[in-house]
Amino acid sequence: MTDDEALQKLAAAVPANVREVCARLSAAGHEAVTVGGAVRDALLDRAPGDWDVATSAHPDHVLALFRHTIPTGLQHGTVTVITGRGIESHVEVTTFRGEGAYSDARRPDHVTFGVPLVEDLARRDLVVNAIAYDPAHDRLIDPFGGRADLDARRLRAVGDPVARFTEDGLRVMRVVRFAAKLEFAIDPATEAAIGAALPSLAKVSRERVSDELRKLLAAREPSRGLVPAARTGIIATIAPELAPQIANADVWAARIDRAPSETRLAAMFAPLARTTVDEVTARHVDREVVARVAAIAKALKFSNAEAEAAAMLVGAAHATAWAPWNPAEVRRLLRELGAKLRPLAIALWTSAAVRPNSPLVAEARRVLDAREPLAIGDLAIGGQDLVGDLALKPGPVVGQILDLLLTVVLDDPTLNAREPLLERARKLALELGDGVH
Repeated sequence: MTDDEALQKLAAAVPANVREVCARLSAAGHEAVTVGGAVRDALLDRAPGDWDVATSAHPDHVLALFRHTIPTGLQHGTVTVITGRGIESHVEVTTFRGEGAYSDARRPDHVTFGVPLVEDLARRDLVVNAIAYDPAHDRLIDPFGGRADLDARRLRAVGDPVARFTEDGLRVMRVVRFAAKLEFAIDPATEAAIGAALPSLAKVSRERVSDELRKLLAAREPSRGLVPAARTGIIATIAPELAPQIANADVWAARIDRAPSETRLAAMFAPLARTTVDEVTARHVDREVVARVAAIAKALKFSNAEAEAAAMLVGAAHATAWAPWNPAEVRRLLRELGAKLRPLAIALWTSAAVRPNSPLVAEARRVLDAREPLAIGDLAIGGQDLVGDLALKPGPVVGQILDLLLTVVLDDPTLNAREPLLERARKLALELGDGVH
């Protein structure tokens, strides 16, 4: 990409309100540039996210120049300038800064304002994120070769990679996430520095780690980030229970690529499923595995709903290893999973490299396509029918009878008809000691 082509892309991409903010700062005698991910994405012809502005102006000067502002993070030099209505009108303006030590491996102990732009860019994580554009003067600032890295589809740390990663442990998560998101290769020297930063990563809040994982799993091919994450010890650091179960990182990550987005968290934890099962265990959701996976996912600060759904899917992941499935057994397993998870379980089973087209998958698809009854709500009669038609007293016995009727229907769906079920319910009521009135 030539200089002219790069400038044309950036000039066309910068939003009008961001350009106006930079113009006002420039007119007041300050340097003002757009920097970071939006510049990178515009040069890659990707849709940019938020446009951040960096400036030589002190935060107090920014507050004085603009009428509507929010002091978002003055201690770090950040002011949000409000240029109109709605969140899209907010522009974050941050003063050029140098940084002190990172004693908590996440935030600098102190910042210094008034440094040159090049020094401000030097504190950033990756070279492709350290490119700046001055819209007021149509000028590109790329002191570390970020455009060359974009052309080479390469990720390099700015400066000394060990220093960059150890001062902020989250940066190693960011580099593998960007490897997946941008589909770039990690430079060997940058990857080699990740190991030294793992103690810093261990100090990072699990909320920040799970946020990076979510973004990584949302990529077209998460394997581009997950394989180096496993290779360098990142997975062992953030999920020590999972890492020893990953026999082959390429196979593990390829399955995650194949899995639909809604099942990728489960696919990530799939190595925790049992590899050998007996005849009884094979036909049911493995509750021990469910509890284990849920605990690990919650420790990583995934939501309860995310953790529990992934855990249930992993608890059923072993099922494809068992061949002799009959239709009634498949219906019972699908009943355990619940309505929302049934199609996801089939998708997860299909993503497995071993027996993706197992008899279980084929039969489960047929059961769902045929809408065969799998829950009490699918029965041709309900509690009101038992109370009304059979004059049963409302209470626990009604629920017991419905459970027993479902068992019958799971064995033979053709019995799911009103009159046959009422007749069976009448007999069951007599057996349970709550006679028909």
